[in-house]
Amino acid sequence: MRRCMEESEMKSSPTLSRKSSCLFTNRIPKENRLVNVAEEVIRDKDVDRIKLAVERLSDSEELIADCNKPYTLPTICGKHKDLKSITPQTLTDLFSGEYNQFYTDYTIIDCRYPYEYNGRHIQGAVNIYTKQSIDVLLQRSEKDRPQILIFHCEFSSQRAPTLLRYLRAQDRMLNSQNYPRLYYPEVYILNGGYKAFYEHNQDFCNPSSYVPMLHEDYRSELHHIRTVTKSQTEREKTRGTSKTMSRVVRF
Repeated sequence: MRRCMEESEMKSSPTLSRKSSCLFTNRIPKENRLVNVAEEVIRDKDVDRIKLAVERLSDSEELIADCNKPYTLPTICGKHKDLKSITPQTLTDLFSGEYNQFYTDYTIIDCRYPYEYNGRHIQGAVNIYTKQSIDVLLQRSEKDRPQILIFHCEFSSQRAPTLLRYLRAQDRMLNSQNYPRLYYPEVYILNGGYKAFYEHNQDFCNPSSYVPMLHEDYRSELHHIRTVTKSQTEREKTRGTSKTMSRVVRF
């Protein structure tokens, strides 16, 4: 009975509780306490850094996604509000040297299927149409990474935006300890896709031709690609590797 009363007094007494807490703290080795304090300081600094980056991104639509500089190319309000869109004319100007004063290397990512790409494509474009290929792109060394990526598919309606968002989500995850650092902070979507660019300027298409995704001569290829893609997606879900972002990804 007496023991229960003593325990009750200790719980109800702030003084006794503080003494008990101090006694417990004193049992923690000094070096461990120093480590805990250091970790708290680092966490506080990380929080401050992230807050500052988010504020800068919120205050300026013109900064690229790592807050280091403004966007190089002029953008428009395209179909996808979360992405930075450029016009076929802007891409033509880029080819023509209009932005040489900001010269930086760039890569055009053609997200169409291989038979579309082979039937032809924008000058210098590389064919990347799977998430696995995007993962390889993210593994490049710093010296091999182009500073600008421009995505497109046939209409820049689904395939290119999907892969662009996947790249940004994976890029954010890989650099989560150094927010807002990114491997590819400056990415664009070509408004209207290959079709719009082909109609605007065929001079930069190799050769000057256009094979649509639903071309009747390539039905079997389309069916095969869609079957493989669906199978890969299902395997990802089974393994639990399909990740969703808990917040809006800022582009």
